[in-house]
Amino acid sequence: MRIYFHQKLTFFVFLVSLISFSHATKAQRYGTALGLRVGNSDLSRTVGLTFEQRIQKRISAELILQSDFSRNTTFSALAKFHRPIISKRFNYYLGAGPAIGNEESFRKIPETRQIVHSYGNSTFGLDMIAGLELTVANAVISLDYKPNINIAGREEFFRGQVGISARTVLVKSKEQKKRAKRRQKAKKANSSEKNSFWEKLKIGPAY
Repeated sequence: MRIYFHQKLTFFVFLVSLISFSHATKAQRYGTALGLRVGNSDLSRTVGLTFEQRIQKRISAELILQSDFSRNTTFSALAKFHRPIISKRFNYYLGAGPAIGNEESFRKIPETRQIVHSYGNSTFGLDMIAGLELTVANAVISLDYKPNINIAGREEFFRGQVGISARTVLVKSKEQKKRAKRRQKAKKANSSEKNSFWEKLKIGPAY
């Protein structure tokens, strides 16, 4: 089963590369995107929600809530740096951020050669992420590797997970920039009106 999953991941990378060449001119950069993420590790398979918001040209924030609907549920808040590979629609990214969860844990006892399994552990740690991302029309498809370093609540110090995400673009990058410009204009207009009001009070009526 694990070999079959890795074969699918290899095919996915090839498919992403192929699509990026044929559809790059049709794709749009995103500002806000929401979708699903499927994760796989040696411990479990998870399904969850992923929300991503572009903050600056090459920086985004991603929130991931995922669960195996049994003993593992986690929430991550990641800051990600993007860099284009072929075009601005096909890029790789690196990121990190805090993660909390409710997870199972496995503790090894060397003296008795036993493994003690516990679940319902409240965990806190650091998630890191590295991946490839392609934006096509109104869809954002990504493949990532997301390791977790445990700080509290779990015996295992390190866990790794491979994930595939598919998001729908809610706000395009161009629209996000237009909204930001409108807000700036509104602030300037309000500031000008206030300055004009105070100037009139200082000058007073002319005789």
